Amino acid sequence: MRFATDTGGTFTDLVVEDDDGSITLHKAPTVPSDPVAGVLDALTVAAEARGLTLAGLLAKADSFIHGTTHAINAIITGRAAKTALLVTQGHRDMLLFREGGRTEPFNHTIAYPQPYIPRGLTFEVPERVLADGSVTLALDEDAVVAVLGDLREAGVEAVAVALLWSTLYPAHELRVGQLIEQHLPGVPYSLSHAVNATLREFRRASSAAIDASLKPLMTRYLGGLTSRLAEAGFGGNVMVLTSAGGMVDAAEVAAAPIRVINSGPSMAPVAGRYYAAREGAWRTAIVADTGGTTYDISLVSDGRIPMTRDLWIGQPYRGHLAGYPSVDVKSVGAGGGSIARVDDAGLLHVGPDSAGSTPGPACYGRGGTRATVTDACVVLGYVDPDFFLGGKMKLDAAAARAVVAADVADRLGCGIEAAAWSILDLATENMVQAIQELTVNQGIDPAEAVLIGGGGAAGLNSTFIARRLGCRRLLIPETGAAMSAAGAMMSDLSTEYAATVHSSTEAFDTARVNAVLDRLRAQAQGFADRAGLPGRIAFVAEARYAGQVWDIDVPLPDAAFASEADVAAFRDAFDAMHEQIFTIRDAASAVELVGLRARVSCTARPESDFRLRTDPEAAAQSRHRPVYFAGRGWTDTPVLRWDSIPADRDIPGPALIESSFTTVVVDPPARFRRSGDGALLIEA
Repeated sequence: MRFATDTGGTFTDLVVEDDDGSITLHKAPTVPSDPVAGVLDALTVAAEARGLTLAGLLAKADSFIHGTTHAINAIITGRAAKTALLVTQGHRDMLLFREGGRTEPFNHTIAYPQPYIPRGLTFEVPERVLADGSVTLALDEDAVVAVLGDLREAGVEAVAVALLWSTLYPAHELRVGQLIEQHLPGVPYSLSHAVNATLREFRRASSAAIDASLKPLMTRYLGGLTSRLAEAGFGGNVMVLTSAGGMVDAAEVAAAPIRVINSGPSMAPVAGRYYAAREGAWRTAIVADTGGTTYDISLVSDGRIPMTRDLWIGQPYRGHLAGYPSVDVKSVGAGGGSIARVDDAGLLHVGPDSAGSTPGPACYGRGGTRATVTDACVVLGYVDPDFFLGGKMKLDAAAARAVVAADVADRLGCGIEAAAWSILDLATENMVQAIQELTVNQGIDPAEAVLIGGGGAAGLNSTFIARRLGCRRLLIPETGAAMSAAGAMMSDLSTEYAATVHSSTEAFDTARVNAVLDRLRAQAQGFADRAGLPGRIAFVAEARYAGQVWDIDVPLPDAAFASEADVAAFRDAFDAMHEQIFTIRDAASAVELVGLRARVSCTARPESDFRLRTDPEAAAQSRHRPVYFAGRGWTDTPVLRWDSIPADRDIPGPALIESSFTTVVVDPPARFRRSGDGALLIEA
């Protein structure tokens, strides 16, 4: 038995895989002040569903996979550790100057962003190594010891070290690390060359600063998670999801917490890739995960999950750059808990503020006093107040109507139903705009893709989103209500190793490049050996035309350069990739190799179908109820239980398809069918 959890802003999702390969879904409200409590609550719900105690359930399992937003929430809320940054003498302002770029270059009313670590906690170290490895200023160890004494007096809780050219010549950084261990025992530290082996000093410094600041917090959090699970009766392995779409042992995450900043959202594309291949082998899938707070979207094309090294915490250029490889997910502040308001000019807004899980939407009955998208859906009849979470949580329909009336209807001078529809309609438009920006920027026509809707609130408006996009095919997987947790169950044990190496096709240093490849291969194989599983290793070259500022990734199927033909093949692959991205190739310019990366993946789950356990009593629970649709008013609508729908039968709308964790709204113009594997396929 295995568990996979995703801790969201409103609910903690849990997927349980039994020994026979069948899976079940469970949810419990997230506890923002104690996320582990929400995890234990979800496990308790799963235990009760099986007639077991929590200890009895946990004793049956051998692995627990955890996705968390604890790290990124700590950064956003300013709860990360008090961290100092040590830099090369004369380069104190690396984090302040950044590397250029502005979201609004001519809007000078926006204040210049503050560095992640304030200047008052940034200290210069007398040392200097040049790009060729020559030392023009030896490391002044006495000065470093004096700085460490100042850090002790200042109560610093973590230290980041980012010295120039350390990614090629790390001796000085390694020695500073030894001095920290000697003079600040017990204080965690991060060395930039080990955290993010990139040539660009701002990115290395930013990655090291963020990583160091999270170490005390994540060590306590993961230690608490592991110990509390053990106290409750769990004796298996605790794994944590990474931003790069894989998972690693919890102990490894505590040593490098920057890996898990985008932990939960990275899993929806993993699940989306699986379902796109299973249901129709679609070339392009738009994967959308609707949570209580955010709407996360990504594109899966030709079975490839999109990756980025430009992961920003907050707005691009105004926030903080993690600089660590991550699944490329775009998020907008739109979800089931998004708050609706009417401004002084009489304009309606929905989000980005969210009611979260505490107090939550007004209909939750926990003290919420603001109208949200969920409240609007209760008013419209889309959500059954008596069947929320399968009847485990009763909603207050009167409270939903009251806040929609007070916050929106009265201020707009319209009826409650019209106001509720306007809230949902505007939330839908925000989601559509986000998808259009993502697809158009990559030259993708949504009409040629499949839209995959995940998250507990996805079914409420995904049909409307697909229609506005011109997307003819909408897929709601049977595990869609907990799609990120399902993706976690499908993910591999994986990590990535990187190294900086510079060479040019004009004079390719074969021996040096092959030596770096061999080192990366050994590191990757070591990870697989520690996991005790066969490892698949994929290599990527970071390359550019001579004189270019930015590089692109080029896969290296043959991870060795044995002859000039291998160099020529690398050159051809780079030209083809550059032409695919930028529509041009420059045959006259040399190609520069600036870095290499090795990603190792170990299959943690045997190849088998991902089968959701069905409810044998679902057929007897189908019924009708009035539902409000714009332009049609209240419409008598069949309410079908998901598991009761016969497979491969085309059914016209309107209909509401309910499960214990979600409701899918199919309006009158749409049609739907349930596939043999249990997913809903909708033609909007």
